[in-house]
Amino acid sequence: MTRSSVKIGGGEFVYEVLENWEQLPNGFGWPETAGVATDNQDNVYVFNRGEHPMMVFDQNGSFIKSWGEGIFTRPHGVSLGPDNTLYCSDDGDHTIRQCTIEGKVLLTIGNPGNPAKAFSGIPFNRCTHTAIDPTNGDIFISDGYQNSRIHKYSPNGELLLSWGEPGTDIGQFNIAHNIATDKDGYVYVCDRENHRIQIFDRKGNFETLWATVHRPCGIYIDPKDDKFVYIAELGWGNNVSRNMPNIGPRLTVLNKNGEIIQRIGDKGYGLETGQFIAPHGICLDSNMDIYVAEVAKTNMSHYTTPPESVRSFQKLLKV
Repeated sequence: MTRSSVKIGGGEFVYEVLENWEQLPNGFGWPETAGVATDNQDNVYVFNRGEHPMMVFDQNGSFIKSWGEGIFTRPHGVSLGPDNTLYCSDDGDHTIRQCTIEGKVLLTIGNPGNPAKAFSGIPFNRCTHTAIDPTNGDIFISDGYQNSRIHKYSPNGELLLSWGEPGTDIGQFNIAHNIATDKDGYVYVCDRENHRIQIFDRKGNFETLWATVHRPCGIYIDPKDDKFVYIAELGWGNNVSRNMPNIGPRLTVLNKNGEIIQRIGDKGYGLETGQFIAPHGICLDSNMDIYVAEVAKTNMSHYTTPPESVRSFQKLLKV
C-alpha cells in the first residue's frame, strides 16, 4: 500500500487516494472487481471476476482468504446483512446467494443458470444487487438488466412482492442496477440509465426521486449513521458525451433530502491517481474510509481495447 499525495473531494468529505491497497498473494489477481462490502470488524470483501471470486482483506489491505471458487459465474453485487451474512448477486447465474463471512452458502434464491424470460417480471433475469429490511430481514432484490423489477423476499426465500416495469415513468426502470435500505426501511433504487435514484417504502409505494446523478451504479447508506447516501456514478455512456465535463465518473454524497453535499472526483475519466473509470460498487468502513469497486475492463472494452492489466479497485482514506 502506497499513500499518495493526491486528495479528492471537499468540505467534510476529503479523501487521500491509496495506491495498491490490496496485497495479493502470488498467483492471485482479478481482471476487474464488481462489488465490495465490509463487515463489523472492518474486513473488506471484494467480489471480483477472477478465479477467486470473493477475496477478503483486513482494512490495511492484508490478504486473509478467498472463497466462492466454483460457485459464482459472474459476480455483480455484494451487501452485508444485519446478521453479518453476505448477500451475493450473480448476474451471470441469475441467482442471489446468502453466505456466511467464511463462504458457506446458507440460501440460494433463483434457479441457477436458468433465467426467466426477459422483461417478464418473473425472477430473475440478470439480477444485480440486494438490500435488507433492518426491521425484519426481508430481502429486496434489484432485477436488473433484463427485468426492470424489484422483488421482495422473506428471510427464508419466499417471494412476497414485486414491482416495476421497463420505462421512464414513476415506478419504471431502465436498468435497476443497485439497491439500498435505510434504518426506516425505505428502499433506494439506482435507476441507472434513467439517471436517477427512485425511493419507495417497503411495500413498493413510490415516495420520491433524485435526478441529480449521472448513471448511478452503486449506492451505500451507513446502517449506523444513515444521514448520508453515497452514490457511485458512471461517466459518459456514448461518444457524443465523451468530452462532456461534470458528469463523472465520480462519487456523490447526498443527504436524506436528496441535496448534494459533495462530489468526490473531478479529475475526469482515466487511470491516473484520483481518477475513475467505472465506479460500480461502493461501501464504507467504521472509519468512514470509502472502498470503490470498478468494472474498468468491461467499461473500456465498449470503446477500445483495454490493456491487459487495469486498476479496478481503490481505497479512499478519510482525511
